Amino acid sequence: MFRRTLLASAGAMALTGAALAADLPSRAPPPVFLPPPPIFTWTGLYAGINAGYTWSNSNIVDTDTADGFGNPGLVGGAAFGVASAALATGSVPVNNNGFIGGGQIGYNYQFANSFVVGLEADIQGIAASNGSTLEFSQATVAGFPANPIDQNLSSRRRLDYLGTVRGRLGFTITPTFLVYGTGGLAYGQTESSTDITQIVESDSFLPNHYNSFGSFSNTRVGWTAGGGIEWLFAPNWSVKAEYLYYDLGSVTYGLSPLQNFNSGGTLFTSGSPFSRTRFTGNIVRAGLNYHFNLWGPGPIVAKY
Repeated sequence: MFRRTLLASAGAMALTGAALAADLPSRAPPPVFLPPPPIFTWTGLYAGINAGYTWSNSNIVDTDTADGFGNPGLVGGAAFGVASAALATGSVPVNNNGFIGGGQIGYNYQFANSFVVGLEADIQGIAASNGSTLEFSQATVAGFPANPIDQNLSSRRRLDYLGTVRGRLGFTITPTFLVYGTGGLAYGQTESSTDITQIVESDSFLPNHYNSFGSFSNTRVGWTAGGGIEWLFAPNWSVKAEYLYYDLGSVTYGLSPLQNFNSGGTLFTSGSPFSRTRFTGNIVRAGLNYHFNLWGPGPIVAKY
C-alpha cells in the first residue's frame, strides 16, 4: 500500500514539472553575424594599356621669305632678289598620322551614388608620324623670261610621343557602365624642318644651286579635351573607348639665309626665310584597365 502511494506521488510530481516547464518562456539562440556582401564602387586605383590612331588637325607648314638683298651693282640683282623671295614663300601640306599606343594610370572616386571623379595620366608612342613633303615650283623673273628660277621646297614634321594628365568626371548609366568627359594638360616631343633649294636656269653667270635650311625640336606643352565610355566586363577588369583632341601650340623657326653668289663669288641675292606650323590633332583609342579595389565592404547584416 505504501509503495503504491509513493509511486503515485512521484508520477504526479513529474507531470507537474513538465507542465511548469512548458509554461516557461523560450530563449532565442545568439545572433549569427553573416559576412557582408560586397558592394561595387568605381573608387580606387587602376592601371592599363591603350592603342588607337591619331591624325593631325593642322596639316600645313608655312614659309615666308623676306627679300633681304638684290645686288644693285649687278645686272638683274634687284629683279632676281624679288623673284627668289616670292618663290620661297608658300605653304606645304604635311600630315602626321599614325598608330598610337601606350599605358595609363589613374584614380577614381565615386560619390552621390552615380557620379565618378578621377585623375588619369598616360603616355604613348606614335608610329609612322613622320610627315614630309617635297614640292617643285618655278618663277619667271621680270625682264629675264629666259632665266626662270627653279625651286625644291621640302617641309617635314614629326610627333615622337604624346602624354596627358587629365581630370575625369563621369556618370554611371548602370553600376558597371560609365560615361565621362575629360580634359587637362598635354605634352609631346615635336620636330619640324624646312629645306629650300633654288637655281637660275640657263645662266652661266649664276651656275650654282643655293639653299636655305632650318629646323625645330622641343617638348611642347598644351591642352587636351575629350570624352569616352568605360564598361566593367569582369571582376576588376574594364574596357574603354575614348576620343581626345590635343593642341600643343604653334612653333616658328628661322632658316639660314637664302643666298645666291655669281660665278665670281659675289653675292647676287639674299633672302631671309622662316617657317611656322601648329601641332594639333585627334586621337581615337581603346583601352584595357585593371582596377585594384573595385569592391568595397557592405553593411553588417545580423541573422537571428
